[in-house]
Amino acid sequence: MALLKYEEIAESLRARIAAGEFGPGEVVPSGRDLAEQWSVSRATAIKAMDVLRSDGVVVARQGTGFIVTETPVARPAGSRRAGSARVTGGMPFLRIGVPDWAEPPPRVAAALRMDAGVPALRRARVLQLPDGSPHSYVEAWFPPDVAEASPRLAQAAPIAEGTTRYVRRQTDRYPVEGVDVTTVRLATETEAHHLALAEEAPVAVLLHTALDQAGRPLVCEEGVTPAALFEQVDTYAM
Repeated sequence: MALLKYEEIAESLRARIAAGEFGPGEVVPSGRDLAEQWSVSRATAIKAMDVLRSDGVVVARQGTGFIVTETPVARPAGSRRAGSARVTGGMPFLRIGVPDWAEPPPRVAAALRMDAGVPALRRARVLQLPDGSPHSYVEAWFPPDVAEASPRLAQAAPIAEGTTRYVRRQTDRYPVEGVDVTTVRLATETEAHHLALAEEAPVAVLLHTALDQAGRPLVCEEGVTPAALFEQVDTYAM
């Protein structure tokens, strides 16, 4: 399906940001400039910028315009409801180490439908509270068929357009269903370290698996949150 003009403009800017033409904190072209470059109305150009702002790629700065986000924002595992913006419920995060290939835990391997002993690509991050303290530790695991077709997943550099859009561009696969399983257990040594917890502290673990349009796993995220910070609220008709 062809992109609408404002979507085309937004995708073009994503690609330019991802390529490093505009780095974190740098100003992107104004709505007026974009309108002239693309021969569209200023309203269409502004709508394109609103898409990027909703996805957490740019932020508005008074007197300057739109700048590339300096602090990356992500949502906790399992908080990716259809139609929600990346910044909705998003938190600043720190990347942990560099992406690496490793054997995923048994629950993750099962969710990804991978045989035991087969490595997957792992990307780790710590989501932060407003005061900078850790909120949750997340490991995102990508199966080989996704990771090998999307080489930027293996790089430490941020993916400006977000992993979902990038993977879709590389593979023509995108999430249509999410499966979330929440359990409780004691923190591992690694989790306790990243979350500043005493060893074997209780944590809530949300295992989120995104399935594509053919029902194949795209990614499995294991989000670990200290028990004192975890809260799940469901509202439903009775």
